[in-house]
Amino acid sequence: MATKQTRVPLSSILPPLIFGTATFNYQYNPDPYELDTIGLVQQALEHGIRAFDTSPYYGPSEEILGDALTTDFVRSNFPRSDFFLITKCGRIAGDEFNYSAEWIHQSIQKSLKRLKTSYLDLVYCHDVEFVSEAEVMEAIRELRRIRDEEGTIKYVGISGYPLPVLCSIAHRVLRETVQNTLLATQGIKQLKEAGVDVVPNASPLAMGLLRREGVPVGGMGNWHPSSNDLRKAVKRASDFCDRHDEKLEVIAIRYALESWLQVGASVGSRGDPASGVPWKRQSNEEVGGNRLGVSVMGVSKRKELEKTMQVWRSILDGQEGGAETAKKAGRWDRDHEWSLNRQRAVQMMTDGIREHLDEYIDYTWDSPPKSFVSKHAKQKLQPTADEASWLTPAASPQPEELPYPGDGSLPLR
Repeated sequence: MATKQTRVPLSSILPPLIFGTATFNYQYNPDPYELDTIGLVQQALEHGIRAFDTSPYYGPSEEILGDALTTDFVRSNFPRSDFFLITKCGRIAGDEFNYSAEWIHQSIQKSLKRLKTSYLDLVYCHDVEFVSEAEVMEAIRELRRIRDEEGTIKYVGISGYPLPVLCSIAHRVLRETVQNTLLATQGIKQLKEAGVDVVPNASPLAMGLLRREGVPVGGMGNWHPSSNDLRKAVKRASDFCDRHDEKLEVIAIRYALESWLQVGASVGSRGDPASGVPWKRQSNEEVGGNRLGVSVMGVSKRKELEKTMQVWRSILDGQEGGAETAKKAGRWDRDHEWSLNRQRAVQMMTDGIREHLDEYIDYTWDSPPKSFVSKHAKQKLQPTADEASWLTPAASPQPEELPYPGDGSLPLR
């Protein structure tokens, strides 16, 4: 969620599909250095993705993403000004936060170095519900100072889970100087009233919960906050999808991306929609011209990226002007019709899934949990215990997947 500024509105330039790199982390994978992240990021850029989201809290994610975005191939074909880099600050570990101005400034300098860039397009205060509003305000003021005086940040925002907290802080920022349906039914109006320009919707699979395989278990073990009863309800929903030859995660992703395009349009953007027209920087004028709700998607492997982009482009084919876009991208001349039919089928499956989730519709787990105790970090930036135990690229096995050949067999951009 990014606050308005007296400059080009973020909603006019932020791409509506963002590559989330929380998966470049030990929560989602036993060893993120084992992933073919260079090939994955290259393929994402060739598919037209123009925004990447990361955080220092995501283990080595910033470093891995920085390396992937500074290869000779990327530098030769995708100038830094062609894509958005989004990161966060303030959250250091699971129970460790520091929103002080001194820490925030040092953290931004570290992020710039890890991401190998001279500026950050957007910086969020990470998981604001875990600290006091006063602490958030101190961090926001420092980020705005860096933006205005040092120029290494272009836009400032906040991120978190509980909508009442986000809305309260957004209104306070306005006064003093920001999967479920709750965001759509309760949050948008309040956030707009607080001067918020863009509200990205993230984690359509509820941090990996809405999958046939269940919650992800990476190098950090069984960390997911969902209860056993909720997991059982999700398993029933997944079995329902299996009986109809569908996968829960496919339905969840399509429903979340497709519905948020419209529901989140008033707090969406007009950036390049990555609709698949080869090697052409696009405007969303080609898919109707209206603002599109912004979504953040996270993947670990190229096949996951391929599937997500296939779903995304099929969704765009169903928008106004989608038939012409599909034709320009070399897709089937009836993909517009197919997309609309698929939309109806997904809505029917979603109705069935909601019946199985039952009492967990619009459910939110506590964030932070009632037993949570925040630890404030020391002012000096030292590696945490977790960081000290991270594997290095040299200590990691080679990627299982072969490097992406770039042979032109895909609709590249």
